[in-house]
Amino acid sequence: MSFCNFGKSLNNNNMKHDVTVRPLQDIKVLDLTRFLSGPQTTLFLVALGAEVVKIDDPKIGDPVAEAPPFLGKNGVSMSRSSSSDLGLAFLKRARGKKSIELDLKNETDKRLFLKLAATADVIVENFRFGVTKRLGIDYEQVKKINSKIIYCSITGYGNTGPEKSKKAFDATIQAASGLMSVTGQPEGTPTKIGSSMADTIAGTFALSGILASLIQRNKTGIGEFIDVSMNDCLISLLYDEPWDCFGELGLEKRQGNRIMRFSPFNFYSAADGGIVFGAATEKDWLAITDMIGREDLRTNPIFSNLGNRIKNADQIDHIVGEWVAKQKVSHIIHLCEKFEIPCSPVNDIARIAESPQMQERDVLQKVQHPNFHLRDTPLAGNFPVKFSSAMTSIDQPAPRRNEHFREVLKNWLDFES
Repeated sequence: MSFCNFGKSLNNNNMKHDVTVRPLQDIKVLDLTRFLSGPQTTLFLVALGAEVVKIDDPKIGDPVAEAPPFLGKNGVSMSRSSSSDLGLAFLKRARGKKSIELDLKNETDKRLFLKLAATADVIVENFRFGVTKRLGIDYEQVKKINSKIIYCSITGYGNTGPEKSKKAFDATIQAASGLMSVTGQPEGTPTKIGSSMADTIAGTFALSGILASLIQRNKTGIGEFIDVSMNDCLISLLYDEPWDCFGELGLEKRQGNRIMRFSPFNFYSAADGGIVFGAATEKDWLAITDMIGREDLRTNPIFSNLGNRIKNADQIDHIVGEWVAKQKVSHIIHLCEKFEIPCSPVNDIARIAESPQMQERDVLQKVQHPNFHLRDTPLAGNFPVKFSSAMTSIDQPAPRRNEHFREVLKNWLDFES
C-alpha cells in the first residue's frame, strides 16, 4: 500500500475546541521566504492564527512550486505533466498562506510593499545577507515607517561575522556546524541526518524569536530585529553533549545509534526487524539483565557501574544483540513494557499514519491541491503543540499565484481596485 493511501482514514478535525480564538489572531505577516527554513516559520504562524501573505516574484512565483516531486491529477510524479501540477514541498509549506506578486526591483511594486510593511506586524525573510538592503526593504528602512515592526531574518551564518555572506543549504550547514562529524557509525564517514534538520530547527527558533518579540512589543511598544543563523541554531543544540571532551574521555565522536551517556542503549536487529531500547537508569539496567536472563552480568566488575558499562559498550551490546537476534520485535516490545524499559520498534516512515497514537493526536493531515480535489494525497504535518482551549489549525490549501492580490490590498490598505 502506498503512503498516499494511509491518509484515507485520517480525520483532520478530530480535535474539538470550545473556542475559536487563535493565539495570533489579527497578527499580519509578510512572508519573503523560500525553500524550507522561512516557510517552516511562517507555516507555524499560520497554524497559530496569523494572516500570512507570501510575496512572490511575478516572473517565477514560488520556485518550490516548480520543483519535483509534483502532485497533480495523476498523483505524485518526478516529471510535470501539466502546468497545474505543483511541487509537493510547496503544497505542504504554503498551506493556509495568501499570495500576492510584487517585483521588489520595480520601484512601483517596492513602494506598494513598503505600504504593506507599514501596516504589518511581522516580516520574515531568508534572503542571503545584504539582499534586502540592496532592495531597500531591510529592517532599517522598514523601521522608519513602522517602528513596531518585528523583522525576522534567517540566514545560513547570521548577519554578522566573516561568513555572513556565504550561501547555505541544509546539507552545508550540517557539515559546517559539526553535526555531520558526529553522525554515523564510528568506522564510517560523516553522515547527513535524513531530514533537513538545519532548516527546520532554524525555522522553529525563528518562531520562538517572533513570539518573544510580540510579547516584548506589548510591553514596550517597540519592534525588534531578529537575526537567526542556521549554523548557530545547530551548534547551540550540539553542545548540549560534551563533544569537545570526547577525545579526552577516549570516546568516538561518531557513536552510531548509541546514546553516549547510557549503556546499553542502541539499535538491535531482531529476528523480524529493528528495535531500539536501553537502560537510562540503574533500574533499567537491572531490568534488562532480568529480561535477557543474564543476572550474572550484575556482578561482573566491567559492568558494575554506568561508567564501566560505557567503557565496555561493545561487549555489552554484543551480549544484548545475541539475545535480541533470536526474538521477534513484538515479543521484545512486550517484555520491555512489562519491565518498564524504554523501547520502540524502528517504524517505517510510510506507515506512521496507520498508528492509532498518531491519529488520536491529529499529527498528520492530507495535502490539499488548490486547483482540484484529490481523494488520495500525501500527508503533511499539523502544528504539533496542543492547547487546552486555544485553537490551532492549517486548514486551507496552498494559494494559487497572486490569488489574494485584490483582497490583501483592500483589507490591508483599503484599496478598492
